[in-house]
Amino acid sequence: MKTLHLDTDYDFGFALYGVVSSCKDYKVAWSLNRLLGLNLIRKRDLCYTMPGREKLLISNYEHNDEHSTVRLFRNKALGTSTLPKPYLLPDLKDYDYVLQIAGSLQQLLYPQDLIGRLQRLSLVQYVKQFDPLTLKFKENLLF
Repeated sequence: MKTLHLDTDYDFGFALYGVVSSCKDYKVAWSLNRLLGLNLIRKRDLCYTMPGREKLLISNYEHNDEHSTVRLFRNKALGTSTLPKPYLLPDLKDYDYVLQIAGSLQQLLYPQDLIGRLQRLSLVQYVKQFDPLTLKFKENLLF
């Protein structure tokens, strides 16, 4: 019997930033709205169900306009989880939030400029840009 393989190429054409902040997710979203002129709105929590395991609920904020999309995710799952790695991106477990920027806004916000602006916020301790292609669990960012 002939075996068929499905080859898929996903588009990881977005900028990805890890943010360290001890503040609540709504306060981080509000600060980003003021700093970048966005309108991040809380969306339904992302729910990842692993076979034979419990669900991961991830806090999700989103800004959409006709040319770009910005998403803010809390990296650690909401509530108490007994999973050994209760993170959206276990590769970035040291980061509290993940900021994903796609579309024209990605070209307008130069990485070093954006990182500098974010680090000037009093509630942000550290920011770092990541290449999504280098992450082991990058598929968790596809919707």
